[in-house]
Amino acid sequence: MKEFISSIKKPVSRLNPSQIMVIGFATVILIGAILLSLPIATQTGERIPFLDALFTSTSAVCVTGLVVVDTATYWSTFGQVVIILLIQVGGLGFMTISTLFALITKKRINLKERLLIQESLNQIDLSGLVKLSRYVLLMTFTIEGIGALILSTVFIPEFGIIKGIWYSIFHAISAFCNAGFDLMGTVSGPFTSLTKYVNNVTISITISGLIILGGIGFPVILDVVKNKKPSKFNIHTKVVLVSTAVLILVGMIFILAVEYTNPKTLGSLSLKGKLLSSFFQSVTTRTAGFNTIDLTLLHQGSLFVMILLMFIGAAPCSTGGGIKVTTLSTIILSVRSFLFGKEDIEVFERRVSLSTVRKSIGVFFIGMAAVLIGIVMISLTENSFDLIESAFEVVSAFATVGLSIGGSPNLTIVGKILIMLYMFMGRVGLLTIFLALMSKNSGKKQVIRYPEGKIIVG
Repeated sequence: MKEFISSIKKPVSRLNPSQIMVIGFATVILIGAILLSLPIATQTGERIPFLDALFTSTSAVCVTGLVVVDTATYWSTFGQVVIILLIQVGGLGFMTISTLFALITKKRINLKERLLIQESLNQIDLSGLVKLSRYVLLMTFTIEGIGALILSTVFIPEFGIIKGIWYSIFHAISAFCNAGFDLMGTVSGPFTSLTKYVNNVTISITISGLIILGGIGFPVILDVVKNKKPSKFNIHTKVVLVSTAVLILVGMIFILAVEYTNPKTLGSLSLKGKLLSSFFQSVTTRTAGFNTIDLTLLHQGSLFVMILLMFIGAAPCSTGGGIKVTTLSTIILSVRSFLFGKEDIEVFERRVSLSTVRKSIGVFFIGMAAVLIGIVMISLTENSFDLIESAFEVVSAFATVGLSIGGSPNLTIVGKILIMLYMFMGRVGLLTIFLALMSKNSGKKQVIRYPEGKIIVG
């Protein structure tokens, strides 16, 4: 046994943190797929096709929420427990879970493991990583616990104690991890999400609050808890909070204005219902995947804006996906600096580094290129999807959102494989994947610098 473990450790020790991250997530997905393919995982006791089990596992670990079968009506209690555990592991990151076990067993965390935690939590330096991991775990279980407690005030009276508690825990974890999986298939019909609770303030606000907290990122929550006063927040926290608030508000106002008189969506609701629903739909584009109205009935203008909001996504070091709000903010600040003729890129009396700007531009355009390629490929392979449905499905997968208007169950085998790849790419991160694929020599400093040349632009 020791020889077997050592034979595994040897090749793993040669991998860099990015490569281990990619392989680690892929391994968790594969284990989840194997568990979900067992007969005990389904209501009928029949085996699900392995590709569908793999799709569900990928969606859960990548905290996306796209599904090919309804979670409540198809999966047994065992299957649902497997899914929620995969969501929790995917939301926290497998290295954070590993740290939890290390802390429980009092195992010493070595440098290699610290580098992996650094990669998993998207941190700049190695200092305080174990302490940060401990805070991440404590915050996660505390927030999910409070969320489940509030949700239980609705679910327990409606479903009874056992089922009500299970529904509360499941949806609290799914919402905080921005996963979008729900158990409402037995309540309001398969694939209906939270449409039954469109006018329910407790459900809508609690789920929205969990989504926002999961989407702003653990460092932001820590900074807010620690410093309390906005004037003492660090620059990252200020940018994330302002940009998140602006995006939610813009999305809410646009959806409210466009869908206000649409009888199929907001038109039949009261003013309270209209405000609540438009707010919820804007929040869910933070990469959450829940919905309280039928998205297939939205005007195309609303769908297009939701695609843009999904592409932007949540904040770094969060449970959400997308190119991140800080990436967009940095690019906008760069444009503002150019328009006003400023040499430095400034925000909140701080200067943004050139390396941050370059990384933001790289992430934006790589993400855009990946999405465009995906849209073209889905359009070619899925005859039942029009262009807006293809774009919605690809961006939803890439940004690990989980919303769908084309219907993930209608995907062909090729379509399912493509969407799985985009979910994986969105959760692990484009830069992490590229770093994992790059050779060791690619990180060397540039020795030769050529003379500067002039290019006319604009």
